[in-house]
Amino acid sequence: MSDPSAQDWDPGAYQRFRGLRLRPALELLAQVGALPPGPVVDLGCGAGAAAEALSARYPGRELVGVDTSETMLAEAEAGGLYDQLTRDDAAEWVPSTPPALIFSNALAHWLDDHEALFARWSACLAPGGTLAVQMPRQFDEPSHRLLRDLAEDMFPDRFDFTGWTPPVARPLAYAGMLAELGQAMVWETCYVQDLPAVDEGHPVRHFTGSTAMRPFLAALGERESARFVAAYDTMLAREYPLRPDGSVHFPFNRVFFVLETDKP
Repeated sequence: MSDPSAQDWDPGAYQRFRGLRLRPALELLAQVGALPPGPVVDLGCGAGAAAEALSARYPGRELVGVDTSETMLAEAEAGGLYDQLTRDDAAEWVPSTPPALIFSNALAHWLDDHEALFARWSACLAPGGTLAVQMPRQFDEPSHRLLRDLAEDMFPDRFDFTGWTPPVARPLAYAGMLAELGQAMVWETCYVQDLPAVDEGHPVRHFTGSTAMRPFLAALGERESARFVAAYDTMLAREYPLRPDGSVHFPFNRVFFVLETDKP
């Protein structure tokens, strides 16, 4: 789940919405079946949110966590559930032992060329192994579109989205690119998330602040960031009206697939 393009992650900020972010991981894992011998790899493990579920589902297997963030890996190590933790870039990572399962929750949207990426990951698996992936597909929704629009309008010297395409395709595109790699199950879910009231700003901004906003704020100074955040809060209030108690209903789309490679 770590963005290789931005500064190190803040586990506390990310885990503020741990339950909402963990639910898709659990629903992805529920669709993974029996596995051949081999380790389970939590690719983009972050602070280890999925470690307990993975170890409970496949007890006795080596559980390996891979992430780019030193801070997140330190949090994951403190949990004591991983047999091995490795700092590596998932775009270039090569396992030392063919995994029975590569589990990638909320990571691949940070990475390019999904057709080549998923073909490479699947080729790393043990025969009959499984690749399970979940990615947000929220990039054309107001929560994410406003970030691009505001950044380009307010800071045209640093942001230009001409020719930009969403980093995550529609489910049908993944069904096509995975067809030659094994048996793929692909689906999309829209979660209507109930975000609680916050003391300052808009609830949706507090959700995106630990993920989607990061590359934008990384390119801005302190005063510029304050202006940008204020403008974003204002626009979010129009797109996601607050309920009487200050909370908001926030639709969020995610794409999933489980790819089972051919057994020997």
